[in-house]
Amino acid sequence: MKILLIEDEQRLNMFIKNGLEQNGYIVDSCLHGSEGMEWAATCHYDLIVLDIMLPGQSGFDVLHNLRQFSIKTPVIIISALSNSEHVIKGLDAGAMDYIKKPFDFGEFLARVRAVTRKGDPRSFTKYKVQGLELDLLTRKVSVDGQSVELTKREFALLELLVTNCNRVLTKTEISEKIWEVNFDMGSNVIEVHLSQLRKKLRDDIIHTKVGIGYYIEGDLQKQ
Repeated sequence: MKILLIEDEQRLNMFIKNGLEQNGYIVDSCLHGSEGMEWAATCHYDLIVLDIMLPGQSGFDVLHNLRQFSIKTPVIIISALSNSEHVIKGLDAGAMDYIKKPFDFGEFLARVRAVTRKGDPRSFTKYKVQGLELDLLTRKVSVDGQSVELTKREFALLELLVTNCNRVLTKTEISEKIWEVNFDMGSNVIEVHLSQLRKKLRDDIIHTKVGIGYYIEGDLQKQ
């Protein structure tokens, strides 16, 4: 799962980014409202964590512009502005949650999980296909009943393939959802990660459609 963090206080930015990454999320972070808006408009994210008092564009402006451009990514506002009027303004503008600074990081993580579940109309957290089992909440993976340890990138790549079961994903789609905005399409990093995944899973789980992309096929069970 990929998150965009827009927070201009550098130490807090790094604290949140590191904390999210330690919990398995892929995080892009920036310090400027206009830059954050540009990233949100050019790359797919599952969640945006947005401060209000930002240089360039305020968080309210960023949120307004996101919705004007029909970018429906779920947004959590984090702000020292704790008056009810600010909370109401943020929620009315389209944010799914408003967290007042300072906050407990454990509670913040719980709210991230809650909002991302709400933002996914499927609301499924467990997937099974071809002997592969994937749990999005516990981030556990098993193949034929045997536990498999994955890196955060490998897990994100597998999650993308499983949740798009029976659909071929192009290299461009994968790079937009898993890697950075300035990802080098000439790089073989996707192939390297897929090769590692195949070694950890089974060779017959992830398929290649030559010249098109990659996919998992089978009877997908969701819970």
